[in-house]
Amino acid sequence: MVSHSELRKLFCSADAVCFDVDSTVIREEGIDELAKFCGVEAAVTRRAMGGALPFKDALTQRLALIQPSRDQVQRLLAEHPPHLTPGIRELVSRLQERHVQVFLISGGFRSIVEHVAAKLNIPTTNVFANRLKFYFNGEYAGFDEMQPTAESGGKGKVIRLLKEKFHFKKIIMIGDGATDMEACPPADAFIGFGGNVIRQQVKDNAKWYITDFVELLGELEE
Repeated sequence: MVSHSELRKLFCSADAVCFDVDSTVIREEGIDELAKFCGVEAAVTRRAMGGALPFKDALTQRLALIQPSRDQVQRLLAEHPPHLTPGIRELVSRLQERHVQVFLISGGFRSIVEHVAAKLNIPTTNVFANRLKFYFNGEYAGFDEMQPTAESGGKGKVIRLLKEKFHFKKIIMIGDGATDMEACPPADAFIGFGGNVIRQQVKDNAKWYITDFVELLGELEE
């Protein structure tokens, strides 16, 4: 069992920190916002998920209901850009000042996540998310099923890839959901985040659970 103080040490000496995006780095759930914008009730698409389906099947069903066009995705970003969670901008820049690599790993969509990454000065090469596909006329054509984030357990796969590619010694995963918690291992530590939404399972099982990024900033200042 890793103690709380060991977890804090791990966080302060990490060479890479990976953040989930929806309800963690941003306040919204990207797919729900996209559904609403496209005139589909988010609840309907959530019902399609039901919890019993593997992630890829659920994503396929939700997107089949939403059918977002390229134009709709671009308009969503222009008219209703995602809101950054308070404190995330400061935390990311503090980590970057310490030469820690920051990654965004999301089951959401690359076009939205890249928009968020740009606001946080995170290079697009450090973004892992699902890629929507469009026909030449801009209509929805599915999503890239080869991305690791399209699979159940995809976040763990990405972290394993990062370790192999960059030989990171200590990777921390931060997120609000069960899929983030399941990415540890291979992540060396998991920090649960409940600043936008509290998921009881994560709150009960995360060894370190925060509701404000200020707490992590404080650890780095000490």
